[in-house]
Parts: sequence; C-alpha cells; structure tokens
Amino acid sequence: MPGDLTLDMTEWEITATTIYCDAVDDEVTLMVSADGTARCTGLQKYLKPDRETSREMNNRSKKMGRQLACDGDECQKIKQYRDKLLGEK
Repeated sequence: MPGDLTLDMTEWEITATTIYCDAVDDEVTLMVSADGTARCTGLQKYLKPDRETSREMNNRSKKMGRQLACDGDECQKIKQYRDKLLGEK
C-alpha cells in the first residue's frame, strides 16, 4: 500500500535498535531474531573489556561517581526489547 508506513511484524527475521546504556555509559545496539534470540553489541566490548576499554570505563566511572559494568545475560533492556517485539509478532 503506497503511503502506508505500518510494518507487518510477522515477516521480520531480525531487528535492531540503538540505545544509550547507562550501565556502561555508551550507546549499544540491541538485536532480536524472529526465533527469540537476543543480543547486545555492548556485551562483547563491556562484559570482559580489554585493557583500553577497562581504562576508559574506570575514567568514566570516576567522573560519574558510580561503577560502570555490563549486566551481561541479566540485562533487563535486552529482555524488555525482545519481549516487546515478540509480543507484537
């Protein structure tokens, strides 16, 4: 339908959104597949950070006055995004 911007959620294979993650003080992308699997691009970078990323996180933690850490598989943002999408399917 021309001009109709609605999206039929039954036909998607994967979808993603970029959000600000306050747990790591950075933008991350959340991805959900139609089969219900979900992941976050920040997981690889922030769950087990390399030396440079650790140094950056420590500096930001000091500036913010709180510890920054990725919640990993317990991240509520990933779960909420997945559940929202699968509820629309």
